Amino acid sequence: MSLAKRQLGQSCIDVSVLGLGTVKFGRNQGVKYPTTFSLPSDRELIAMLDQARSLGINLLDTAPAYGSSEQRLGRLLTDRQDWVICTKVGEEFLNGKSFYDFTEAHVRYSIERSLQNLNTDYLDIVLVHSDGNDMHIIESTACLPTLMKLKEKGLIRAVGMSTKSLHGGLKAVELSDLVMVTYNPSTTDDAEVIRYANSLNKGVLIKKALNSGHVATVGENSIDNKLKFALTPAGVSSVIVGTISPEHLRENVESVVRAFA
Repeated sequence: MSLAKRQLGQSCIDVSVLGLGTVKFGRNQGVKYPTTFSLPSDRELIAMLDQARSLGINLLDTAPAYGSSEQRLGRLLTDRQDWVICTKVGEEFLNGKSFYDFTEAHVRYSIERSLQNLNTDYLDIVLVHSDGNDMHIIESTACLPTLMKLKEKGLIRAVGMSTKSLHGGLKAVELSDLVMVTYNPSTTDDAEVIRYANSLNKGVLIKKALNSGHVATVGENSIDNKLKFALTPAGVSSVIVGTISPEHLRENVESVVRAFA
C-alpha cells in the first residue's frame, strides 16, 4: 500500500495526495481539537515519520506557530531529499498566544529561523499564515513580494498563502504558486478558488478536510467520504491531515487508497 503523488501546480514538486500535519508534534496549547493530548516523545515521532514514509507520505506541513514542531523535525528527520517540507510565515505563538507580523523584516527573519530550525538550506513550500485579513496582507504588506524575492535566491521552491477568505484565495492564486484552503462537505466556499487555481495551473493544498478531527466514523461524514470529497476536485494536489496516532495515520492512508482504487 502506497500513496499516489500529484504535481503541485506548475512547480517541479510532486507531493503525496495525503500530507502529514505536524501541529501536534510541537504544540498542545490553544488548539481546536476535540480531546486534549500530550506531546509525543522523540522516539514516538521517529516511528511516526518512518511509518509515514513507508506508507508513501512525503509532504510534511509545519509552521513557527506550531510550537517546537520545526525544531523537532529538523532534529529528527533523515534523508532530507525524500521529504517535501511546507512551513509558513506571519503567525507566531508565544506564551500561549498567537500574534502576527507580516513585515519584510520579520518575513526574512522567519525564513532564516525556519532554515535553521529545520536543518536545511532550502524550504520546499512557504505559505503566508493569514490572520483572516487576506486582502490587507496581500495589498498592504510586503509579505508575498518578500517571499518571492527569497524564492529567486533559491531559498524557497514554491510560495503561496494559507487563506481564510474567498477574495483572498482568488488573489493569492494570481500572485503566487499555490494556495491552501479549507474544503470539506460543510465548508465549500473555496470551491471557486480551487477551480480558479486549476485554470491557471496553480497548486492547491487542502486544510481542515476532517474539521480538525471532528468527524464521524461512518456514513456521509466518514473519514473515507471526507477525504475523497477533498481530493476529487481537479487541481487539488494534497490534503493535509494532522495526527500523532500511528493507527489514525494508517487509517487515513487506507481511506485515500480505497477512495481512488
